[in-house]
Amino acid sequence: MKNNYQIGALILRVLLGITFFAHGVSKYQGGIGNIAGWFDSIGIPGFMAYVVATIELIGGLALILGFGTRIVSALMVILLLVATFKVKLAVGFLGNGQMAGYELDLSMIGAAIYLLLNGSYVISIDSLFKKSQKPTQHM
Repeated sequence: MKNNYQIGALILRVLLGITFFAHGVSKYQGGIGNIAGWFDSIGIPGFMAYVVATIELIGGLALILGFGTRIVSALMVILLLVATFKVKLAVGFLGNGQMAGYELDLSMIGAAIYLLLNGSYVISIDSLFKKSQKPTQHM
């Protein structure tokens, strides 16, 4: 039986992956050009909208599948920190009525840091590449 930490990491990984995947899809469906324009208006080069949306889309799918979990989680932490400090911090923890605050971002940063530090190997592609852990023998 798998331990609770592994099951917890699986849940974090899949939910974080779904969330990022959905955000990536919404950026493309909502008009990535509009997002690029908004990026420009807040001082971020417009082409970064394409980079961010692609990382969210492909990274979210990779997390769902458990492929490159630690690397993808590191990228997500970076995206979330930039979003928090560049946009969300000014509107407060719970937002300002027109824009969401950074409460969700902090939760997602916490989940991504956990996955960055610990990985997630249950039902994952990463588990195919993980070195088997053999018990050490003490003399």
